[in-house]
Amino acid sequence: MVDYLVTCKAPFLQYSINLSSYIFSSEDTTEGDCVIIHEIYDSEDAREQFEADLERALESQCSMIVIEPTMIGEETARWIQVGNCLHKTAVIAGLSCFGSSWMLPKSFHGPTSLVCGGVSIFCAALYGVSWQFDPCCQYQVEYDTRKLAKLPLGSLTSSSPIVLVRKDDRYRKRLHNLVAGSALIYCTWKVYKWYFG
Repeated sequence: MVDYLVTCKAPFLQYSINLSSYIFSSEDTTEGDCVIIHEIYDSEDAREQFEADLERALESQCSMIVIEPTMIGEETARWIQVGNCLHKTAVIAGLSCFGSSWMLPKSFHGPTSLVCGGVSIFCAALYGVSWQFDPCCQYQVEYDTRKLAKLPLGSLTSSSPIVLVRKDDRYRKRLHNLVAGSALIYCTWKVYKWYFG
């Protein structure tokens, strides 16, 4: 285990913080606010070590994580893509729930709006249960080659690492919760009106 020691020397203030037991193992390097999880198979439980290193990197909320191990990187990218798909489906289905009453004939807009509203509510609820509190949902996979070319990735051993960039997702969560909540209220009102109206 390598000790990462951060030292601050100001004119009237001196302190040191030992980060070795808190942040990363010896296979990880930090460059600025970027964590690189290197693909080093030095034991039988290397995969578990990679997963533990990724968890620590996600919980440390650094701005960028580079994942060299291909399998862990692809699984993480898929997990993020499924969460993005649920978010977008919740928003689009919720907006379709409202838009169907103006765009479709009366015989179709009732059932269509209920189905779209139900899909929106289901996707938002599934996202809320499975993704909302996962630290991985605050990251997005960086695909832009111009941005990737500017990264300090000289110490990598992998030719195709997965790069995760931290993004603020508060507004995105508020949007799909607002749309799904409105769809729930609208569908409840439609069902009430249909049964008792």
